[in-house]
This record gives sequence, C-alpha cells and structure tokens, in this order.
Amino acid sequence: MVDTAKLDPSNPSQTTPAAQTGAASDKLKLGALTALVIGSMVGGGIFSLPQNVAASASAGATLIGWLITGVGMLMLAFVFQTLANRKPKLDGGVYAYAKAGFGDYMGFSSAWGYWISAWIGNVSYMVLLFSTLGFFFPVFGEGNTLESILCASALLWVLHFLVLRGIKEAAFVNVITTIAKMVPLAVFIAIAAVSFKMGVFTSDFWGAGNTELGGVMEQVRKMMLVTVWVFIGIEGASIFSARAEKRSDVGKATVIGFYAVLLLLVLVNVLSQGILHQAELAGLKNPSMAGVLESVVGHWGAVLISVGLTVSLAGALLSWTLLCAEILFASARDHTMPEFLRKENANQVPANALWLSNGLIQLFLIITLFNSSTYLSLLYLATSMILVPYFWSAAYALLLSFRGETYEQDPGARSKDIVISAIAVIYAVWLVYAAGIQYLLLSALLYAPGAILFAKAKRELGQPVFTNVEKIIFAVVLIGAVVAAVGLYKGFLSL
Repeated sequence: MVDTAKLDPSNPSQTTPAAQTGAASDKLKLGALTALVIGSMVGGGIFSLPQNVAASASAGATLIGWLITGVGMLMLAFVFQTLANRKPKLDGGVYAYAKAGFGDYMGFSSAWGYWISAWIGNVSYMVLLFSTLGFFFPVFGEGNTLESILCASALLWVLHFLVLRGIKEAAFVNVITTIAKMVPLAVFIAIAAVSFKMGVFTSDFWGAGNTELGGVMEQVRKMMLVTVWVFIGIEGASIFSARAEKRSDVGKATVIGFYAVLLLLVLVNVLSQGILHQAELAGLKNPSMAGVLESVVGHWGAVLISVGLTVSLAGALLSWTLLCAEILFASARDHTMPEFLRKENANQVPANALWLSNGLIQLFLIITLFNSSTYLSLLYLATSMILVPYFWSAAYALLLSFRGETYEQDPGARSKDIVISAIAVIYAVWLVYAAGIQYLLLSALLYAPGAILFAKAKRELGQPVFTNVEKIIFAVVLIGAVVAAVGLYKGFLSL
C-alpha cells in the first residue's frame, strides 16, 4: 500500500492506485469548475447587497464603485486565466503563484491568508444562514442563539462527511445548488426591472443631502470591501486546477463565472436603488433583497428571497468547504505546509486538511454565542485576509510579462498582459488602502501565528526557516501583530 503522505508530487511515478486507475473519471469538467466559481461568489453577499452598499454610498458613487470593481476584478480574472495557461504546472492558484514569484514565505502567507479567509467566511455564512431561517423560525434569532449554533454545527459536519465521500460527488451537488439559487435572483431582477423608477434612482444622486456619507470618493472607498466580499471565489477554479480535466478550462471557468456574477451583482444593486431611496435601503434588515422585493409585491417576495438565500448559502458553504481543504492540501504537496496536511483518504480527499478547517469553524461557531458582533466583523476580516493573496497573484503575472518569461513563442501578447497585470496590481493596492489601517493590522495579527506551521514545514525538509529578506518581512508582520494585539487590549482597535 502506498502512503500518500510520503508521496513526492514532483515525481510522476509515485502515484496511488486510485490516482492510476480513476484519475480520468474523477477530473472536473468546465461546467463543474464554472459552478465552483459562481457557487463560491454567489453566497450570502448578493442577498444583502442593496443595504450593504446603500449604507456607504449614493447611486452616483455606486456606479463609480462598480466601474472600478468591474475593471479591477476583470483584470484579476484575466490574471488567473493567463497564469493557468502559461504556468500549467503550478497547481493551487493563488498560493502557487506567490511562491513561484516571491519565495516560500510569500507562498505560505498567501495559502495561510486564503485559508483563514475561507473558513472565517464559512463561519459568517453559517450565522447568516440561521439568521435568515429566523424569518421562519424565531428560535434562531440573529443566528447566534444556542439553537442556531447547534443546528449550524450539525450542518457543518453533514457537509464535512459529504466532502469526505469524494471531491467529484461534492462538486456535483454544488452544480445543483448553484442552478437552484439562480431562480430567485432571476425573479428579483425581472420584477425590479419592471418596477424601476428613474426619479427614485436619480434623487440625491451624489448623496449631497446626507452629510454622513462624505464625499463621492470617500463613499466609493467605503463600499470597496463590500464589492470585494461578493467577488471572493473568483479564483475558485484555479485552486482546483490539479483536478481539472483540461487545464484551459480553468481560465475559461474563471472568466465565464466573473461575467455572470458581475451582471447579477450590478443588476441587483442598481435596480434596488430605483425602487427605494438610499436612506430606505440603508435601513433595511438583511437580507435586504427581501425588503426590496416585499416593498413591490408584498410578503411573498420576502419569503422567496429568504428561501433563495437559504439555498444559496448551503451551496456556498459546500464550495468553501471544498476550497478550505484544497488550499491546505495543495500547499502541503510541495512542502510549503507541514506533511500531515498531505494525507488523503481512500476517496482522494485531503482528510486532515478538512478536519483542521472544520474544527476551527466549529470553534468559532461556539464563540458566536458570546459575541453578537461576530458576523459583520468576520465578514470584513475575511475580506481583508484575501487581499494579500490577490496582490501576489497579480504581481506574479506582472513579473512574468515584464521579464518576457513564457512569451518566447507569443511576444505579441506580452504588452497586453503587462497592462492587464499592472492594472490588477494597482487595484489590489487600492483595496488594501480602502480596507484601512485597522483591518491591515488585524490581518497581521492572524498572519503572524502561521509562521509556526511554516517553520515546521521547513524543519521537515531540513532547511533554514527564513531567508534574510523573509526575516525582514516577518519582522514587519510581527510588529503589526503586536500593535494590533495592544490595540485590541487598549480598545483603539476592535473586531
């Protein structure tokens, strides 16, 4: 019997019997990869989008914000597509690109940050799911009652054992839930389009009547984390690149998923602003799409959206459960993460990575019993944690195109890719600025402990933990973590 934990992924002769006999049938096709991208992005965020954006921005600022987001995220989608095609041997997406371009510690940090973002996002999805079910069953309250946590925990472990049965089986279920969640969204868009009033949309177009919103660019900055949150998952196909039937499908799935979700998000957001005024939208309870539709068609509209959100969150939870385990497994295969995270079960599922991820989700679900503000704080923190992986992916694409690496046979594409990756880098830097110093420091607090696992992985290889440059980078992260810890203790930072 082959010990999968001892396999060297760089040696193609070392494969498990399962990999030798069932690899072709277990591969993910374009449809499944696209569903993973859409299913990862369309979770709970879109159903709360009208209120989340209106709380920070007027209609005019919203259009500017979506223009910036659309261009920036499209460039990131092209970055993931380009890297999937030009670097087909790099499996694992965001983590692998950071490591290849900027060294082991940057690669580890991207994997670590992405993983934390993924499972923290799942905690917030769990809380939002049972808060939504509170519409039908008041015992669930705001999603952080004892009954909610018990039921969320049960759901967590049902998903856990579903995934343990096989990645392909779980991906098929994700396709079904992705299709199902589109129905209420399509109904909402159709009704909202008919009910849209231009007079409502253009009233106080730049938010001058509400001084609390601030200037137009301040409004745009404030809505940035919301728009990034609803797009997290755009890299989903690249994370599963090693399991794709065709490498070219990874890039296709990323771009197709991006266009589909961008259209949905903009329509939901903009059409809502032509039904209710900014102050009315900002005052809605989430999921705010329910309040918007209820104002047009009555109570059944709120019921429809609540059911749709329940299905959507169930599908998103499955997508992100898959992604949590896969990012740890992919990074452990080439020794960036410790060896124990490479272990697969008989169904070729990274079991240890899955247990670690869901164990931490369970822990944080329990914490929500004692912290009523956990949902929103975790949502924004999860968003800020993923900014570093996005930045390094864009920077690696820029590095490749600037050097001309992989462009020897296609020099004409180099100039185009330099422009695309440069815009993606600028957008990633803008997002860090938009997040603000508080979330930058809190991210450092979560990045710093990862050095323990990084050191373990390095010791397993008998290598020094840090290079001289990495020592400087880690020192900066550590200083940020200390400042964040002091800030939390003193009260000038808060979760």
